[in-house]
Amino acid sequence: MAPEGWVWLARVKRTQGRKGEVFAEILTDFPEKFAERRRLWLLRGAPSLAGRGDDSSGSAAPLGLELVHHWMHKGGVVLHFGGVESITAAEDLVGTVVAIPRAERAQLEEGDVYIGDLIGCALADVAGDEPHVVGQIEDVDRGAGPVAMLVVRPAPNETGANQGGDDDEILIPFAKEYLRSVNIDAKRVEMALPGGLADLNRS
Repeated sequence: MAPEGWVWLARVKRTQGRKGEVFAEILTDFPEKFAERRRLWLLRGAPSLAGRGDDSSGSAAPLGLELVHHWMHKGGVVLHFGGVESITAAEDLVGTVVAIPRAERAQLEEGDVYIGDLIGCALADVAGDEPHVVGQIEDVDRGAGPVAMLVVRPAPNETGANQGGDDDEILIPFAKEYLRSVNIDAKRVEMALPGGLADLNRS
């Protein structure tokens, strides 16, 4: 199934305990739904993981596993999958994205959006007279504070080069007061950003 056919629920950050459990960053607004999930899939090579130092392989097939047990822990979730019974086995899951097929995702309220749908969208600043593309959204950091931060790869300059280098990124608060529109089909997010915000939050 293509990457866009999946909905991301969590991202495995590290092992937890001695019996194969893993600690994962929550990427869903419905963490209570883990109680209803028995079958989950682990994805390698998700867009926001590629090239960022994680153990990723774009050619790896999704790995389907049974969720045996889970509990919330320190802002994240601890997951224990069937057949993963040791620290060594759990280490192989670090860096993967926990996902479900898009057809199984929970329905959203009007105006809400899935984090996975934002990945790969162009972020345009429409605050000025002429809209301009800030860059491409490559990740969403939900742990930076009360508001999720969009991790944006800056758009190239007139010469086609990234002025800040290959590691350059911009952090943009995904705040409702800035948001103007989200068009998932067109892969475009429009925000009215305060002057200088993009430069201030550039790495």
